[in-house]
Amino acid sequence: MKTPVAVILLAFTMLNTTAPAKPSSLAPDLVIINAAVHTMDEAHPTAQAVAVSGNRIAAIGSTAEIRALAGPETRVIDAAGKLVLPGFNDAHVHFLMGGFSLANVDLRDASSTAELARRLGEYAKKLPKGRWILGGDWDHEKWPGAPLPTKEMIDAATPDNPVFVNRLDGHMALANSLALKLAGVTKETKDPPGGLIVRDAKTGEPTGILKDGAETLVERVVPDKTFDEKHIAAKAACEHAAQGGVTSVTDMSADGDVGLYQYMLEHGELKTRMYAIRSIVSWEVLAKTGVRAAFGSDRLRIGGLKGFADGSLGSSTAFFFEPYSDTPDTRGLLFDQMLPEGTMLKRVEGADKLGLQVMIHAIGDEANLRILDIYRQAAEQNGPRDRRFRIEHAQHLRPSEIARFGTQKVIASMQPYHEADDGRWCDKRIGPERSKSTYAFRSLLKAGAVLAFGSDWTVAPLNPLEGIKAAVTRQTLDGKHPNGWNPEQKLTVDEAVRAFTVGSAYAEFAEKVKGTLTPGKLADLVMLDRDLYQINPADIDKARVLLTLMDGEVVWEAK
Repeated sequence: MKTPVAVILLAFTMLNTTAPAKPSSLAPDLVIINAAVHTMDEAHPTAQAVAVSGNRIAAIGSTAEIRALAGPETRVIDAAGKLVLPGFNDAHVHFLMGGFSLANVDLRDASSTAELARRLGEYAKKLPKGRWILGGDWDHEKWPGAPLPTKEMIDAATPDNPVFVNRLDGHMALANSLALKLAGVTKETKDPPGGLIVRDAKTGEPTGILKDGAETLVERVVPDKTFDEKHIAAKAACEHAAQGGVTSVTDMSADGDVGLYQYMLEHGELKTRMYAIRSIVSWEVLAKTGVRAAFGSDRLRIGGLKGFADGSLGSSTAFFFEPYSDTPDTRGLLFDQMLPEGTMLKRVEGADKLGLQVMIHAIGDEANLRILDIYRQAAEQNGPRDRRFRIEHAQHLRPSEIARFGTQKVIASMQPYHEADDGRWCDKRIGPERSKSTYAFRSLLKAGAVLAFGSDWTVAPLNPLEGIKAAVTRQTLDGKHPNGWNPEQKLTVDEAVRAFTVGSAYAEFAEKVKGTLTPGKLADLVMLDRDLYQINPADIDKARVLLTLMDGEVVWEAK
């Protein structure tokens, strides 16, 4: 359902400035001393201590300097040498979906189709008849032979509940027979634009797998979540983010949930800073308000638009110049938002002309080229300005396109955990030669691109430490590349942390107020139980968050 213009305006009637406040001359509310502080501020990259007054960083310095500022009411935390960083800023999440996933059936580590069916059956027993089973995040690449699941595998376990559970990348999903019946999907149903109904080779009947645009055939009959259900999920997502040291996110699928986030903000429940993005398909709804990029308060902002160029590698719907190595009858799918030709260009030109920020999902090499071309044409049409176009994922790039990220000043919004995950089977999909430029972190930096790191939660875990490890080691989840898969693309710890803080703040026009521990900036920080700069990089994901501060408030503290 489209959100009325009036609702969008109402959601942003109470806004506060995003300009840095001057530190108070009074004693700070909190100080952290004896720490290994990495500020990400190039002017003062390291320190021993930090002071916080209200919701701002008051001072950075030595333990002696900061301790001297403390008054009788100041909380003093002795870090005992532990690492303090700016709060992590996840540049790409699906926040509410993530909150729901915390309570949904978990299929991510199911090791076979039998285990998939068993878990669905056990979960269905806890639900009333007729309740939909959603989420799941299964991964067929973990199963012997990597077969795609079918409705027959799960029908017996879920006779009374419609099932529509997605692969972890969200670009294909499995429906049981009941869900297909409710959706009216039959042998005669045609593939929608940008989508594919997987069919039995002999009978032509749908197998239950729907890819990309075809997923909407079932999604349209899934009941909408109530406000209360969304509220519970969003609060759970905030708690989960705080436990992982994540203080800011860009919610790529916020759309009509801005009102919910405003409600939580007004009631003191929004513990995560939010850049709420809506679909580029409805860009004119946002444009009619006169809003431009990154409009709002330091806690809740709008003005960004998300589009799709193609699907995913795992679903064989990422769009390439050449066919897939393991399925040579396809080279992927252009997303329906790209069709007919010229549709996306028209949207991008229109949105960009009015000052909105555009960010488009592109994974395959041809998809990335097409979006870079669209961005170039839009910039030429609308003239120079600080627009900060983004490509989400930027996963498979030819050298010619890597260079263009720098020359066109396109932000590479990337999720390093995907490299560790996809690296298990990427060579099988597209061959080792094309795989060499998969998640080309080092090459993009050399080309002058800004890296903005995120997780893509729920596609991957909302844990920046796992992403940092993946970027630094290039190790894959199956342990088969201990020295790194395409190791020439490795980053240093500092570069990876910078992409999760400074880079992601820049990607949402917020680098003046967050991303570094600098006096006057927002007091968002995280303290870890070990120093990532000193330990074996292979152990980075073993680190644990001890303290998360957001807006000067402790939102998570290990007991």
